[in-house]
Amino acid sequence: MNDLIAKAAIDRRLAEIIQPVIEGMGFELVRLRLMGGKTPTLQIMAERPEGGIEVDECAEISTAVSAIMDVEDPIEDNYTLEVSSPGIDRPLTRLKDFDVWAGHEAKLETSELIDGRKRFKGELAGTEGDEVLITIEEHGEDLTIGLKFEWLTDAKLVLTDELIREMLRARKAAGIVDEDEFDDIETDASEEE
Repeated sequence: MNDLIAKAAIDRRLAEIIQPVIEGMGFELVRLRLMGGKTPTLQIMAERPEGGIEVDECAEISTAVSAIMDVEDPIEDNYTLEVSSPGIDRPLTRLKDFDVWAGHEAKLETSELIDGRKRFKGELAGTEGDEVLITIEEHGEDLTIGLKFEWLTDAKLVLTDELIREMLRARKAAGIVDEDEFDDIETDASEEE
């Protein structure tokens, strides 16, 4: 379990309980956070291995997680459970995310100073071994640097027009798959004209 999926000790403990349930349902845990407050909120981000998740699937995960949490009872107080998709400007929490989203702009933060800085913004350039590659602008020139995955404390995509366009294309492509079952109906209608 890496720190980007579950940061605090309690988050990691919860992830140990919840991750097998989510994976058993055919989904992947992207991120888990227990947020404080009068009523703590347990935020879970999940998606299908190929990406994407529907509202009713989030509801199914919520039901399954609630059931295991009732049995294990790791949170003493009442809490609110939120299950959601990672969103467009999603957190990048697994090494594979940096390959999947290569070519897109991201913001990365490291635990230690690297060349005098902890924050890096640039275009993802995939991975190499245990390093995340990012192309940053340095003195007016593009420079690709490697940051060890374990150094990262935060990483997320930047909301850009290109990212939104790609998400819309992906959703449309997924929608086209659904429309195939209506092909017969459309064919019949066109023959009548």
